[in-house]
Amino acid sequence: MLPIIYQDERVVAIHKPSGLLVHRSELDRHETRFAVQLLRDQLGRHVYPAHRLDRGTSGVLVFALDKDTARALGGQFERQEVIKTYLAVVRGHPPEAGRIDHALSRRRDDAEWVGERSTDEAQPAVTDFRRLATCELPHQVDRYPTSRYALVELTPHTGRRHQLRRHLKHIAHPIIGDATFGKGRHNRLFQQLFGCHRMLLACVRMQLRHPVDGRILDLCAPPDGEFAAVLAALGWKEREMGNG
Repeated sequence: MLPIIYQDERVVAIHKPSGLLVHRSELDRHETRFAVQLLRDQLGRHVYPAHRLDRGTSGVLVFALDKDTARALGGQFERQEVIKTYLAVVRGHPPEAGRIDHALSRRRDDAEWVGERSTDEAQPAVTDFRRLATCELPHQVDRYPTSRYALVELTPHTGRRHQLRRHLKHIAHPIIGDATFGKGRHNRLFQQLFGCHRMLLACVRMQLRHPVDGRILDLCAPPDGEFAAVLAALGWKEREMGNG
């Protein structure tokens, strides 16, 4: 059963687990489990995803329960009216706060993801970040005798594919557990120390207007499972959502 964090007659939001695809994809032809299919079977009715989360990313995922609502919700995402907040564990100690304004070109497999023709032209991409906590572990991974990590809060202002993962790599603070844009040695350290085999990126909060009455839906999905265990092990549990 997928955890439902909000439901009414038009909208349903779930806490998507890491490792679950939103819908069937040519990029993962062998996969047989998808959030759309599981939620449809769980509710006994059609569901329409209003946006996407990467397979490895957990957190708030919003669906419409009819096509008109799907169009209305999709419009909010396209117009960048939805406020999204993510948490990530990254390598190194980034500045206390900042903005990453770095255009991103579409990757070779992006055409399937966005449903558009592929183009080499870079698209504007902006992400704000805030450092919430830091640590230094007594383990040598690179050339230094210790290894530094940080918990960061991320607010994307555009919706490019893999935007947060690519932006953090761009500033040399890749996300732990990211097999594509991260560093394998640091990922393996977290597997060995904490038994964590997932990407440490989660959409923990999303704020959008209800498409019928216009009220603000404030949807929250705090980290759970392996992500929560890592935060607890590093003494960061109270720092979720910027608290503490």
